[in-house]
Amino acid sequence: MRSRLTPRSTRLVLAAAAVTALAATAACDADDPADAGSSAAPSAVASSGSGSNDGSSGGSSSGDGSSAGSSPTGGSESGGSTGTTDSDDGGKSGYGQSCGTNDLDFTVTSESQAGGYYLVTAKAKSGITCYLDSNTPSASFGSGVDGVASPVGQGGEDPIKLTGSAVAYTGINPKTTNNDAGKEFEHVIVAVTEDDPDPAELKLPEAALVDKPIVTNWATDRAEAVPVIV
Repeated sequence: MRSRLTPRSTRLVLAAAAVTALAATAACDADDPADAGSSAAPSAVASSGSGSNDGSSGGSSSGDGSSAGSSPTGGSESGGSTGTTDSDDGGKSGYGQSCGTNDLDFTVTSESQAGGYYLVTAKAKSGITCYLDSNTPSASFGSGVDGVASPVGQGGEDPIKLTGSAVAYTGINPKTTNNDAGKEFEHVIVAVTEDDPDPAELKLPEAALVDKPIVTNWATDRAEAVPVIV
């Protein structure tokens, strides 16, 4: 004899089958990699954006650090400038530049004392203050060795400050021999030192007969500039 399902039993079986089918579909959706990737993407983008912001913040900090690092450099430059100024002031305290020949104006006069000589007066040019560091000027007639005046060691002050109306004197005797020998010259060459690159060529009041000339040291008293062989 064949058994039959009642309508109620049939409905229960169908409901159970539907539930089973829905469960299988949900499981397939959860295992689908495409769906998993799409659900994770927003989280990854947000993380990347956060990292970018942190990086920008780090760059800003780096910039601040660079600026702070430059501060000691600025301090060093300021200190260097101050040191240079102190050095200059210390080197020139109570002292000035050495006179070069081109810092001075010269005049030459003919004097009759001691058998005759030329008095050379040196004065600083307008606006210049300098010191004659070398006691003995360089004086010569012409370019020959025999025209170079020998120093006699008279007078001498070291250093002599020249500025405004202050002057220094030197005396040059063009001929110290007692004969008719010698050469005539119309100019005398004067320089503060032998190696001065810019000597002055001074016109004499009259032509001079030159033979074994001599020259005194610089002096502020013209009486000390009378050249005499001792």
